[in-house]
Amino acid sequence: MNSHAYNPPDTPLNVLHEDHEIIVVDKPAGLLSVPGRGAHLADCLMTRVQVAFPQALLVHRLDRDTSGVMIFAQTPHAQRNLSMQFEKRSAKKTYVARAHGHLQPKTGTVDLPLIVDWPNRPRQMVCHETGKPAVTNWQVMKYAAGETRVKLMPGTGRSHQLRVHMQSLGHVILGDPLYASGAAADFPRLMLHSLELRINHPESGRGLTFRAKVPF
Repeated sequence: MNSHAYNPPDTPLNVLHEDHEIIVVDKPAGLLSVPGRGAHLADCLMTRVQVAFPQALLVHRLDRDTSGVMIFAQTPHAQRNLSMQFEKRSAKKTYVARAHGHLQPKTGTVDLPLIVDWPNRPRQMVCHETGKPAVTNWQVMKYAAGETRVKLMPGTGRSHQLRVHMQSLGHVILGDPLYASGAAADFPRLMLHSLELRINHPESGRGLTFRAKVPF
């Protein structure tokens, strides 16, 4: 298994939007969303955001190896409001991935329940008996040599959902340190990026769309 060294990128905070209720940033790959256990995992996006915005509050997370759009709240009201949008799935997320092989057909849905694989944590696995419902829609963008660029639209927000669902289709996400093996694992990073997030502003209710450029 390819295990990427933990080396958080020392890049300046890329703020995509900021107002009195919300902060939207472009998270770099390789950086934890929140602190891990131990001093060596204290550096994270949350800590970096709070340097610039001391009152920032967590709303959701991205995997350490995933890059892209992530939103923080500036007030307890905004945190509650946004958390409810994620919980009720009215917040809409679109990811871009590079996947191993040629994914067919060009659009489809994975509906497979997921649960933590306890002996192999933090890996997750499909389990029809005790798994929690998980749904992912996909749309092929283009094919290249031995790979597919695909948009992934999760209908649920389970841990590692996109990574396990792509694995279940037989098309792991390239560079995945947990689920890819062989040539598919031999990439400098996990080829998964949070491209777009659509939410309603917690104060005005106005629909907003935030995008972060795909770095691969």
